[in-house]
Amino acid sequence: MLSACAQQGTENSPLVDTKMSVGAVQYPQYLPQLEGKRVGLVVNQTSQVDGIHIVDLLRDKGVNVTKIFAPEHGFRGDHDAGAHVKSTVDAKTGIDVVSIYGSNKKPDAAVLSELDVIIFDIQDVGVRFYTYISSMHYMMEAAAQNNLEFIVLDRPNPNIAYVDGPVLDLKFQSFVGMHEIPVLHGMTVGELAKMIKGEGWIDQAQALNLTVVPVANYSRDMAYSLPVKPSPNLPNDQSIALYPSLCFFEATPITIGRGTDFPFQVVGYSPTPLGEFSFTPRAIKGASMNPKFKGVAVQGLDLRDSAIKGLDLSLFISAYKTLTEQQQTFFERAGFMDKLAGTDKLRLAIEAGQTEQQIKQSWQQELARFKQQRAPYLLYQ
Repeated sequence: MLSACAQQGTENSPLVDTKMSVGAVQYPQYLPQLEGKRVGLVVNQTSQVDGIHIVDLLRDKGVNVTKIFAPEHGFRGDHDAGAHVKSTVDAKTGIDVVSIYGSNKKPDAAVLSELDVIIFDIQDVGVRFYTYISSMHYMMEAAAQNNLEFIVLDRPNPNIAYVDGPVLDLKFQSFVGMHEIPVLHGMTVGELAKMIKGEGWIDQAQALNLTVVPVANYSRDMAYSLPVKPSPNLPNDQSIALYPSLCFFEATPITIGRGTDFPFQVVGYSPTPLGEFSFTPRAIKGASMNPKFKGVAVQGLDLRDSAIKGLDLSLFISAYKTLTEQQQTFFERAGFMDKLAGTDKLRLAIEAGQTEQQIKQSWQQELARFKQQRAPYLLYQ
């Protein structure tokens, strides 16, 4: 289920099923906890097993699903980044859908009084500023404060091989950076949930009744191709690989391809060219209605075949030099840049002319400390 590991066996032993299976498939580990209980689901379009949504799977198994909580991009994953997500009713099931994005990040006690258990089952991409883990934080806290069980059905992290970037300074805490973890933390949502509870990062953390259902037959060296795009502007594996490096451009006037068929796979600008590749952003419903340079041809780089992975600062530093040499403002939204980075040190280092090697060296001590801190919470080898 959901991956490609083959069955293995020997002449003298039976075949062993080594196919990777997400937490949602491990029914014996969590269905008994749901018997006779009112269940709320924190889910979106990625919450599927072999093309079947977990809402339908659980209802078919007799689970009393009474609430659906919708994060950024909505329950169906068709809202633009930052777009308001409304509370509504799911047309297919008639279940109340409660928005947990925008001003209502944590449901009120009246909504939670109708529940006994909350399940989190959303595909993450392993980057601190991807907001699904912030929504998980608030829902874990809500569960702890209202004496509800919290179950995380774990899924692989496509960027699990990388631990990189500055560790967040709490002075820069925001919805795009809640925890004292690096930009690339190398953890699954299940591992991170254990760390959030264990480190006391939510109110009443020790009171939280937390269950994490791991991914079966998964290891940290295993590549994972997402079967469903996790958000409108991360449509494929390449965009997910480039996302940690390109997202910082969101704080600058440079476009990373929102409003194209290849978001997070290009960079471009006008009037100063950043390369020879030309593209023109347009309005795309459900993905980007008002992208940067809408209707304007820009020139830059086509990264669709790039080998960049992890956190690469070379393109960012190069673009900074190009724009500043032309007397153009690069850090157009300096405050947002610092929130994405979780610190102002990265921006200040770039402005001071430091190289990528110097900048990366500056956070190695923090990363070593973080790796030691997260070790007790890891579920996979």
